[in-house]
Amino acid sequence: MGDIGYAIQSFCEQHGYSVVREMVGHGIGKRLHERPEVPNYGHRGAGCRLKENLTICIEPMINLGKRDIYQERDGWTICTRDHQPSAHFELTVAIGKHQADLLSTFDYIEGKK
Repeated sequence: MGDIGYAIQSFCEQHGYSVVREMVGHGIGKRLHERPEVPNYGHRGAGCRLKENLTICIEPMINLGKRDIYQERDGWTICTRDHQPSAHFELTVAIGKHQADLLSTFDYIEGKK
């Protein structure tokens, strides 16, 4: 799992963005949010190993400014402390025996379907 977080963090920080630590991805199955947590930061080789049939949501929140956030009183809205723009998105991935299958698509957003 650490390899995923490392890849996200390294790529984003190399391009001058920050990665929020408090918002992480998650497993998904019978319930929307399940274990394991999928951090968007980390170290190669750390964390649990990806196993066949595991389905996870990789869900980074990437900021133009600093990584610090706060939650509004509505209990839902998340804002950056420095009020810089941020992007938060989710990709769902099923781990197979020999490869992972991407279950999310941007085709509808990009007008391909």
